[in-house]
Amino acid sequence: MDLPIRYRLARVPAGLPDAETWTRTQEPGRAPGDGELRLAVRYISIDPAMAGWIQPVRSYAEPVRVGEVMKAFGIGEVVDSRSERYSTGDVVFGLLGVQTEVTLPAKGLRKLDPKIVPLPKYLGGLGMPGFTGYFGLTEIGQPKAGETVVVSAAAGAVGSVVGQVAKISGARVIGIAGGADKCRYLLDELGCDGAIDYKAEDVGAALDRVVPEGIDVYFDNVGGATLDAVLARIRRHARIVVCGGVSQYATLAGARGPANYLQLVAQSARMQGFTMLDYLPRIQEAAMQLGALMMKGKLKTREHIMDGIDQFPAALELLFAGGNHGKLMIKV
Repeated sequence: MDLPIRYRLARVPAGLPDAETWTRTQEPGRAPGDGELRLAVRYISIDPAMAGWIQPVRSYAEPVRVGEVMKAFGIGEVVDSRSERYSTGDVVFGLLGVQTEVTLPAKGLRKLDPKIVPLPKYLGGLGMPGFTGYFGLTEIGQPKAGETVVVSAAAGAVGSVVGQVAKISGARVIGIAGGADKCRYLLDELGCDGAIDYKAEDVGAALDRVVPEGIDVYFDNVGGATLDAVLARIRRHARIVVCGGVSQYATLAGARGPANYLQLVAQSARMQGFTMLDYLPRIQEAAMQLGALMMKGKLKTREHIMDGIDQFPAALELLFAGGNHGKLMIKV
């Protein structure tokens, strides 16, 4: 039997990670101790936050150190259990890392039911991206019927859930995405009221065209110039939800802040950042709400699945180039 494959951090990159950032190893696993499980990893989630997880900067979690297995959410199948809560064959979600096998404590894992939806959905709309979009929008953005909601990276795993939930709330939804295909997806599949292709037009000018009345809620996944363009056009008492800043991840330690932040004062607006750490005790709530919408056909998601763990370096590069169409993951 082949030894488990693991991708470890070889060096901290000066910008975005590339092939030289990782070391591929093959080494034995270990048997589980009391309260532990040994898992065969089936799917690995590829997320923008990975660029931040390897940078030695102050953040919401300890960074991955050189030599450690790269952190990643994933789905695994139990092949050996020393926990009363799980049996061989059970399928679980958790921080499994970029590896084909892992032994870890059962505590903190979440059991999945592959009979409800296909497993990849649990890494997208019914996983951390979906939960992030749900709580960020409903708890911080709080859209009301008739308001205008703008979402950046709107065709992505988080943004696509945000746009659909905002639409269900009765808001008018404008999505910002890169490329004509993604913009067509926003309009034709996700039901957005408008779409802006940031690769083909000036975002500020496009906002003036499609939301001349201004913006009530902005869900920010990119930061940078797009955030500035939105801040210049917010309405009174607007809510800015800061979920991520993918345009700034290449220079995380020197990320550029918003130049138009004084509009928050002028418009009595609010800008708040968050992570899922704020809502971990409420995951089941989001799972039930989003699951019910999906079962009714009111929540659509799509997945971009690459085959084989050795696609990991290329998958990350594809993600930051914006080349994925849907929630990006690896089928191990």
